[in-house]
Amino acid sequence: MSRNYHPNHPNVDQSDRTVPRNLRQTGDADVDLVTSTRVRKSPFWHLSVEEGCHQATVYNHMYHPRAYTDPEDGGAEAGYELLVNHVALWDVAVERQIRVVGSDAEAFVNFVITRDATDIETMRGKYAICCNQDGGILNDFVLLRPDDDEFWFSIADSDLLQWLQGVTVGNDFDVDIDEIDVSPMQIQGPKSSDVMESLIGDAVEDVPYYGLMEATINDVPVLVSQTGFSGEAGFEIYVREATKNAEAVWNPVLETVKDHGGAAAPVNGRRRIAAGILSLGQDMDYETSPFQVNLGYQVPDDKDVGYVGKAELERQKDAIENGAFPFTHKLVGLKMAGEPILEWPSDYWLISDPETGDECGYLTSAGWNPDLETNIGLGFVPAAKLQAATDVSLDDSIYDADLDVEFAVHLPDEYAEVPGKPVYATLAKVPFKESVNPSAREQAKIHARDDIDD
Repeated sequence: MSRNYHPNHPNVDQSDRTVPRNLRQTGDADVDLVTSTRVRKSPFWHLSVEEGCHQATVYNHMYHPRAYTDPEDGGAEAGYELLVNHVALWDVAVERQIRVVGSDAEAFVNFVITRDATDIETMRGKYAICCNQDGGILNDFVLLRPDDDEFWFSIADSDLLQWLQGVTVGNDFDVDIDEIDVSPMQIQGPKSSDVMESLIGDAVEDVPYYGLMEATINDVPVLVSQTGFSGEAGFEIYVREATKNAEAVWNPVLETVKDHGGAAAPVNGRRRIAAGILSLGQDMDYETSPFQVNLGYQVPDDKDVGYVGKAELERQKDAIENGAFPFTHKLVGLKMAGEPILEWPSDYWLISDPETGDECGYLTSAGWNPDLETNIGLGFVPAAKLQAATDVSLDDSIYDADLDVEFAVHLPDEYAEVPGKPVYATLAKVPFKESVNPSAREQAKIHARDDIDD
């Protein structure tokens, strides 16, 4: 039996990682996702399947819907159209809710996040990150504060519960940390406000960005926030006792969404890329520093109390401010030629230097954006090449800079202009496209910069 050779492309410098990314270009595989009890079905899983979900991935040890509409009926393009012109219901129960509650809840949360938890008022939230002692990103999340002594971490894809519980060992924090039976769904798109008003009344108009509101839907208590993962206007509905109440909330929400011209749809990866929203495990992980991926603003200058990773992150911050960049690669935005990328990439596609032909980096996220009429992506490229092209510091400010820097991206043959040949890509500002209602990450960045200016 013949076997294909798939090298891991060691020419791409990954010397600042302990476990290099697997850069073997193996492509998609003709395999089925096995549905078993080892991976959790969310309370909404069967409801998503009833709406046509036929592709899924595993996220936070749970099944996550990734496709509803068949290609012949519009596929990914139909989902994008719903999101940017109408409204979409997203099953995001995979955002598991980790609760920290107790008299020391604020102090504990302030110890594990890089930002200042004392700035979060009750019934408000904030986008935040946790880092390890080496400054690597363990998780990025929506952090909600429904009560004075209670916080919810609405987590991205990692086992944050175990880490948070581990941090308490040997530390004198009066807190309880557990996962709670709360599952969120997202209502995203320009008609999301109309949907929410139909569901819970005009009071939703008074919910500010990142504000929270207690409400009921079909007599079920829910927590509503004005947040989302799309770059479009949107809300999240956190269903309490979701294992019991899933149908009681999902069904009227879905009916209302359909009444406004929408439908159930998957999280839209291409729109979140355009908004510059990062995906944990894809664009960053525990070996990635905030300063590599447009999250440097998450490391404040004026947080006096200690927190996990503070010493290393401040060392990195000082180095960058003094003109050095202590990493081999920096994540950047790229606009790329080629045929429209409509499916989820199954590999980290390689990036090379067009002048030398040498492999030098890799794409982490990519997709066709109909509004921009081009393929866009996020990828790691050599910091040295960026430094040679500009006097702009390699902190977050580089994402706003106009830089004439080109790369070559090695797309699969189905997307390449010429099979076997890379397409050219140019550096782009991030975000690529302004949000209709700035996303959680964009707004957090704006607010953080305002705070620094003040």
